[in-house]
Order: sequence, then structure tokens, then C-alpha cells
Amino acid sequence: MRHADLPVVIQGGMGVGVSSWQLARTVSAAGQLGVVSGVALDTLLARRLQLGDPGGHLRRALAAFPAPQVAERVLDRYFRPEGLPQGRPFRPVPRLSLRPRPQAVELTVAANFAEVFLAKEGHGGVVGINYLEKIQLATPSSLYGAMLAGVDYVLMGAGLPTEIPGLLDALARHLPVELPVAVEGADAAERHTVRLDPRELLPDHPPLRRPRFLAVVSSASLAGYLARSERTRPDGFVVESATAGGHSARPRGRMALDAGGEPVYGERDALDLAKVAACGLPFWVAGGQAGPRPLALARAAGAVGVQVGSAFALCRESGMAGSLRQRLLRDAAAGVLAVRNDPGASPTGFPFKVAQLAGTVADPQVYAARPRRCDLSYLRTPYRKPGGGVGFRCPAEPVDDFVRKGGSAEQAVGSRCLCNGLTATIALGQRRSGDYDEPPLVTIGQELEFLAGLRQRAGDDFSALDVLHHLLTQE
Repeated sequence: MRHADLPVVIQGGMGVGVSSWQLARTVSAAGQLGVVSGVALDTLLARRLQLGDPGGHLRRALAAFPAPQVAERVLDRYFRPEGLPQGRPFRPVPRLSLRPRPQAVELTVAANFAEVFLAKEGHGGVVGINYLEKIQLATPSSLYGAMLAGVDYVLMGAGLPTEIPGLLDALARHLPVELPVAVEGADAAERHTVRLDPRELLPDHPPLRRPRFLAVVSSASLAGYLARSERTRPDGFVVESATAGGHSARPRGRMALDAGGEPVYGERDALDLAKVAACGLPFWVAGGQAGPRPLALARAAGAVGVQVGSAFALCRESGMAGSLRQRLLRDAAAGVLAVRNDPGASPTGFPFKVAQLAGTVADPQVYAARPRRCDLSYLRTPYRKPGGGVGFRCPAEPVDDFVRKGGSAEQAVGSRCLCNGLTATIALGQRRSGDYDEPPLVTIGQELEFLAGLRQRAGDDFSALDVLHHLLTQE
């Protein structure tokens, strides 16, 4: 790839629905890489259809889906023209599993297609989609749906995505695929996979264009490991520091916590961009890059450009609920916004950035009052049952259930349900009995100094185009 053909700015694929198709479309139409979040799109599609699909955008996307009978089944199951009555819970979607039911596969494929279709609609720019390697059970179906919509880039972090290049090659030709799934406690001889046969959805379809794959890594050593083999080599890297929002890599070596209970990162965790550049693949730098000076420094170090998340998460086109976005901006302007890199909040075991906002799951009282449950279950961990077979457990589920499945009570302490919390952050939280709605959980980066300059340029309610102007205009 020639660097001249690549976007300078990648808009990060954040949270659950924060990187919406509206945001990605705006950035892509402006000539940079807009990215939609690929996490939990099946749930988002189902819930938005149940709310009546305001504007008709999802129905327009599903009308373009290349398997009309699949789109019809999704609409029949979830679309409610009149919307849900006040307080009525959303109809659940099937949980991820090693052997997903056909309706689960169809919903996931259709949801990823719809999000990418809408992000690409009406312009000639490039669009990406971001996934978590941890959510392996959804990966084949998600990728295939995005590819059917012509996604240009796939980004993946929160793990080591060694299988993705080969998966993209096979799916572009509609070949059956098997993705190995990590199962805790499994014997070395055991092999667990999740399968997808695209021909069961589309028996006769021309080959797809293979998207470029960017691996999100936290160190030069991980980049070098992936780049050394043709089987695992991506088309480029996003190299992310520990200050970026969402999940962070654990510090290298023994975990140490500071006085506030946050992980301590040292010299071993610093990004060695010269070593990343030596891999010979294009790369972008992420984490605290929201300004013209960080962009210039990244390019001087050999990067194509930067990936920026928090600035876009706080813009008008963000999928975050407007009230939460405005609270973040007000608190940041007043100098009272705290963002904690919580080592125990995420069920994945990776440190996770949590904005400390009253009324959200970051609030100890809200956390204590929320009944523990695991019904969306994207971050459940497969484990080998003592008598054989595979079960699923999550530190955020009821503690007794987690311990019964072989987990430890200590591991469950402080664990937040990211799936329900992040979904509530975009105003699609589940409605529970007793007039209880799932509270939000907000993630954002820890370096927000860019806001002063951005506000000076564009005011308090800035757009995605204002963010791009801020990044690409020299001071």
C-alpha cells in the first residue's frame, strides 16, 4: 500500500454504538477513515427495530440486503411500527454460542451489513468496522455481514488476531470457515471452533472484495509477532497507548497499582514506534493524539497518521446519549471530570477506562443497587466443564453462579456488566421489571487536553468536521 492512498486520520471504533454509522459516514465523506463499532450490532438492530426504526434507515438498509428472505425474517421478528409501549422490555436476541442457531447467524450478518451500508451510503469514501478479538463467537458472522456491505477496513484489538487475515481471504470467496475459540481449562488436544458456511445464506453470490485488515496492538513486540508470518500478517497496525479509552493492555511484567488503584505503566510499556516502523507495514498511532502536534510527531516517526477516539465520541454525530455527552463536556471544562483506568471493571480482565459520573455504574451506590445479571453475554468466557463439554461464565454475573462454574469470588469483586452498561450509554438500555432501567457506563480516554483548543475553534457543541479541522490544520 502506498501511504499517499491511505487516510491520515482514523476515527476510532468506540464502545457499543458510540461510533455510529452517522459519525462514520461524516468522517468518511470528508476523506478520512470513518469506523463503526462492530460490537453487539445484533442487539442494536433488534432494539432499534422494536422502537419503530425512526427515519426508516434500518429498513432501507435491510431492503438492500442480498438475501431478502433473511431480511424479511429479521423484520418479522423484531420490527414494531408503533414502537414499544412505555416500560416494556426489549425482546432478547439469541446469545452467542459455539453452535449458533440460524436465526442468530442471520441477525448478526444482517446487523453488520446494515451498519456498514448506512455508513457508506451517499459518498465514495472508505469505511471501517472495529471488533474485539475477545468476542470470537460473533466474528465470522459479523465479518461476513460487513463484507457483504463492502466494508473497506477491518480493525481488531483486545487480543491477538492471528486468524483474521485467513478468515477474510476465505469469506471473500464465500468459503466455509472455522475460527478457533479459546476455552479455559481445555486440554491441549481439544479443538473448539465456531463455524460459518456463507453458502447457507447466499448459495450463489459473486466474490467479495477483501477489506484491508488493521491489527490494534499495544507494543512493537506484538506488531513484530503478527508481521513475521504471511498467515498472521495484517495490512497495517494501529498502535495504541494505555491512555486511550475503552480497554487497555495490562502493564508488562508484574501488575502494580498506584495509590488510586490504577495500573502503573513504566518504560517497558512505552510505544517504540521505530520498531513498529521496522515491520514495514503502515501504522497509525492512537491514544492522546487529538491535535495537530501529535499528528505531526506521529508522521515524523514514520506513521501514516493517527487514530482519534475521544474527540469524536464527544462530537454531535456520536452515538452517545446527548445528556451524557454534555455532562462529560461540562465536567471536563470545569476540570472535575475523572476517568479511572479500572483494573477490575471489565469481565475480560483488561483494565478499562470508566468516566466517574454520578448516576452511572461508576457510582458505587448505583453499582451496588444494580442486580447482577448476564443476559447480553458478549464477554462471557467459554470454559471446560469438569465432566466435559463447554460452559460459559462471566465475573459480572451473580457471584454464586460464577463461583459454581469455577470462578473465584475475588475475581467478581468490582466487575461491571459492560454489555448492559455500554448499551445504556447510547440510550438503548434494557427496561427491567419494577420500573428499573439499566444504568449507563461511560468510557472515554484519559487525555482530554485537546478540548480547550477544540472549543476555542468550534465552541461547546462541535461536529465531527470540526474535529477533523482541528486535527488537520496546523497551529
